[in-house]
Amino acid sequence: MYYFENYTIGPYVYFSLHGTYVVIWFFKEISFPDATWDKEIGIIKSIVLFSVLGPCGYWISPYILISSRHRPYNITIAVAVSMQLLGIFFHFCSDCQKYFTLKYKRGLISEGLFSKSRNCNYLGEILIYLSFALLPEHWLPLIVVFCFSVLLYYPGMKRKDESLSRYPEFKKYMEQTGILLPKFF
Repeated sequence: MYYFENYTIGPYVYFSLHGTYVVIWFFKEISFPDATWDKEIGIIKSIVLFSVLGPCGYWISPYILISSRHRPYNITIAVAVSMQLLGIFFHFCSDCQKYFTLKYKRGLISEGLFSKSRNCNYLGEILIYLSFALLPEHWLPLIVVFCFSVLLYYPGMKRKDESLSRYPEFKKYMEQTGILLPKFF
């Protein structure tokens, strides 16, 4: 914002959305940590993730938004804020449910947020990153979120299904839930 001297509403909304997400994520991590983050990934994977996730995942949207001096439409701002709120709800509430359920009872979680969607935490993350990608009103950040969803999140969902298939009740559970979007009928 300083470099481009762009202090319009778009950069402030982006800063607020992403900044709030980081703060909430920090409190989530100290309150109910995700064991996935405890695994070491090695230097090569770290470098690849940093060099791909940084520019593609975290810097494209704010760079386009701020450098272009484009002011997002009010409806875009409203949709982005709503998407992030829904995303934070799904992501963090499902992680909290998973953490405390598994802490006291191992097994298949098929209640609460997981009663309609097997991956409401992924749904939440996708909504959060879509909220960031919407603000520049540019196609590139949307393509990045789509690619991340297909290349990172979807394989994770499939691995999770394979892991959960060891439970005898999984087949029925799978028929009653969506892999990502909640299944109501």
